[in-house]
Amino acid sequence: MNDTKTLNQAALQRARDRLVDALQAKGVTNPLVLEALRAVPRHLFVEDALQYRAYEDSALPIGQAQTISQPYIVGVMTQALFSSTRPMNSVLEIGTGCGYQTAVLAELAKRVCTVERIRSLQQPSEQRLRSLGYRNIEYRHGDGFVGWRERGPFDGIMVTAAASEIPKMLV
Repeated sequence: MNDTKTLNQAALQRARDRLVDALQAKGVTNPLVLEALRAVPRHLFVEDALQYRAYEDSALPIGQAQTISQPYIVGVMTQALFSSTRPMNSVLEIGTGCGYQTAVLAELAKRVCTVERIRSLQQPSEQRLRSLGYRNIEYRHGDGFVGWRERGPFDGIMVTAAASEIPKMLV
């Protein structure tokens, strides 16, 4: 059984490496972002029935009419956030979802504060991220569009949830 598990882990890592290589070819070139994407096991952030698709460059359903973002979008958004020459020590993420983007951010920032409005997504995401060993993340259930003033100021803000305009409370 251990041999099978080891083989499966190796196959998953190869699939993750292929995905990251494809993202690099599409323009995600920041080495730190690529390393973060390579480090986060995306298959653990999707339902068991969809794990075979985890390393496709596509969004997948996570429940509550929400999706885990397409890896290319995660890469591009993360690269844009970390393109500044100033350090991103503290990042606010609006829309935790399943926690995949949160994990990528946590690989790069000293502290990530993440807000999710759907409790049935927030609680499992928090448990998942804690079980994966992320200790630099703070979690909140609520409306992320009002920010998280008590934890700010932030070096960067990532809004992964749909917004028709930039929420004034975040500026």
